[in-house]
Amino acid sequence: MAGVVVRPLWCRLDPGFRRGVIRTTTTGWRQIALFHSLSLYGSSVGGRRTNFVGGRKGRYSPGYRCSTASAEAEGEKTCGGGGGGGVGQQLKWERGGGFVDSLANVHSSAIVEVGAVVHAHAHVGPNTHILSGCIVGPNVNVGSSTTLGYNVVLQNCSVGNSCILHSGVCVGQDGFGFMVNDAGAVVKKPQLLQVQIGNHVEIGANSCIDRGSWRDTVIGDHTKIDNLVQIGHNVVVGRCCMLCGQVGLAGSVTLGDYVVLGGKAGVSDHVSVASKVRVAAKSGVVSNIEVPGDYAGFPAVRAQEWRRSIVALRRFGRPSSQRNTPDLEYREEDADNKIQ
Repeated sequence: MAGVVVRPLWCRLDPGFRRGVIRTTTTGWRQIALFHSLSLYGSSVGGRRTNFVGGRKGRYSPGYRCSTASAEAEGEKTCGGGGGGGVGQQLKWERGGGFVDSLANVHSSAIVEVGAVVHAHAHVGPNTHILSGCIVGPNVNVGSSTTLGYNVVLQNCSVGNSCILHSGVCVGQDGFGFMVNDAGAVVKKPQLLQVQIGNHVEIGANSCIDRGSWRDTVIGDHTKIDNLVQIGHNVVVGRCCMLCGQVGLAGSVTLGDYVVLGGKAGVSDHVSVASKVRVAAKSGVVSNIEVPGDYAGFPAVRAQEWRRSIVALRRFGRPSSQRNTPDLEYREEDADNKIQ
């Protein structure tokens, strides 16, 4: 058959298993010689099923699958060995058809769709669904029952259990940190830390979360983030917060629990916001908020004060004879006629 190359490869197995043969086709590795009464795909090794199509079989962590591992007696590292350097072989994952590095630790119930890639030393928990186009970078940890939407990119981070990351989310890239050196050039500050995302977190499409430089960026449990939200490096977001669309959190911001930020609201760098604070849409928080309540405006103040200032500003724009007229009785066309 055209395009088919048959290559013998002795598979290292637990004692008592016979040798097999692997062949490669245009659709990937497929195992054609089985051992004893093992099924054609997903053979059982040491009482646990393996999930890669092809590759050498070995001893694995319970419930997790990989492709290349020699017996522990031979002194080689077993699959799913956790962190560390090195890159294994990218092999096709049976449940979904994506590619998983042989040194990754992926649970047997996880789905990795076609076009998704899981890199070396990544950990993917049970019942996780990784959609097409996703990149799970080296040493990334993804908890159980989590869904990664199309084209999600994870690096330098961990994601908790039962999370939903919608299409285009990027987590763990370098933060925006620069300084001017003695020569007058703008140089990059090191961005070497992680992003920690809690359990039951939902992140909307095309939102970005930068990794930390002097502390980890943290997203608390049950926090919900809308589309197009930017979270800078070193930000700490508490539990059960809600960040609406186009919110921007500058570097090193700290939010308490149950904080709500309306659409397009922004928080300046190194600002702390107390728990149970609600900030109106398009507001700008430029100083610490220590008292729970509703805030609005730029700079953000207590919502009642902001409303009064808006009323006063509107009246200030009227003719002097109309400034004390209640808003319900004031008609702009009448004021225009009097001005003329």
